[in-house]
Amino acid sequence: MADSAADVDTSILNADNLTKYKIAATISQKVLEEVTKWLVDGEKIVELCQKGDKLLEDELSKVYKGKSVHKGIGTPCTISPSAHVTPFTPLVSDAEDAATTIKAGELIKIQLGAQIDGFGAIVGNTVVVPQEKGGKAEITGKDADLLLATHYANELLLRLMVPPGLLPAGTDEEKKKASTEKPPTQSKIVSLVDKIAKAYDVRVVQHTTSWQFEKNEIEGKKKIILAPADGAKGEGSAEVGEVWGVEVGMSLGSGKVKELDKRSTLLRRTTTTYGLKRPSSRQVLSEIVKKFGTFPFSLRQLDDERAGKVGVVECIRSGVLREYKPAAEADGSPVSRLFTTIGITKNGLIRLAAPPTLDLEAVKSDKKIEDEEILKILERPLAKSTTSKSKNKKKKKKPAKKTAAAAGEDDDDDEEESDDE
Repeated sequence: MADSAADVDTSILNADNLTKYKIAATISQKVLEEVTKWLVDGEKIVELCQKGDKLLEDELSKVYKGKSVHKGIGTPCTISPSAHVTPFTPLVSDAEDAATTIKAGELIKIQLGAQIDGFGAIVGNTVVVPQEKGGKAEITGKDADLLLATHYANELLLRLMVPPGLLPAGTDEEKKKASTEKPPTQSKIVSLVDKIAKAYDVRVVQHTTSWQFEKNEIEGKKKIILAPADGAKGEGSAEVGEVWGVEVGMSLGSGKVKELDKRSTLLRRTTTTYGLKRPSSRQVLSEIVKKFGTFPFSLRQLDDERAGKVGVVECIRSGVLREYKPAAEADGSPVSRLFTTIGITKNGLIRLAAPPTLDLEAVKSDKKIEDEEILKILERPLAKSTTSKSKNKKKKKKPAKKTAAAAGEDDDDDEEESDDE
């Protein structure tokens, strides 16, 4: 069984796997949209997270009914206050954190995800809390600078992840040259993203990391680290058939990160095996394995939150569980973050689960990108245009294929965004 499992194609070159990613992504984006609508001054974060988790579970229950396909929350609903760098998911039993509310005008980060058969789609966005529910304010000043820097850095990074030569353009000679180019180095990527940060007078958050996704694994073999420190290094570049979780984090402050004196409430199981001594630890681990597999979870999601807080102690100490330690911008300044799950196909990059495109009309800044190299990169398409194919399929009335084609081209229009700069 182990031998045959090694031969199974878990990439998105397998259409069934791509379908599962897309279904998980659709659920993640829908829940992100709903949670965003709930943001209003005075709402308790813990209650919003609980509602978000419930909605994820409800949406998951509607797909693959009666089939032996494991499905569940890929990342619980997290709602992080302005200065927080890591996802925040408070517990009901921690009185101080449970009382945390959001405030009008505050920059809030939402992150969550669903998984189908081990194929996870995570999405995250930064939004400004409106004065009243459903409201939408014009964003100016430093908040605008921060959001625009994050938006364009994300657009840049996505384009840098498209394998060279995959989207040939120009003369035959230019196409041939493009096919022999190597992907940009990690240092080149870091340098370009840093230029965007400087254009808007912000800083890249230390250790902002994009990971290759694999089945049952959201921290795969390859990674790209923006603003690396302490000798940290990225490794590898995106290739056709791969799925990545792409993260961009920016700060109005130093960009440096400090751990908070708070309990770690977000955890995930590792591949480490250890003979746990305490019955309470074994019981909690058994529940975690059954419910969450190797995907991140909140202690709030356990059957008994208080017992869970005790049971995970030995699991963390022995390395069976990894804790995501709460951290924030070192000087307390606002931080923004975007998280996108992407796939690399033979036709280019597709955004499987992505935050809504920033409304550039509502975000006003007197700063702009002037670097010619960056502007040219922002003009690049993410994927080959499939407009004509999509139209033909519409005429033939094949809705299923039309949907797949539309998903493959969903971001061809993004190349137009750089014109605003």
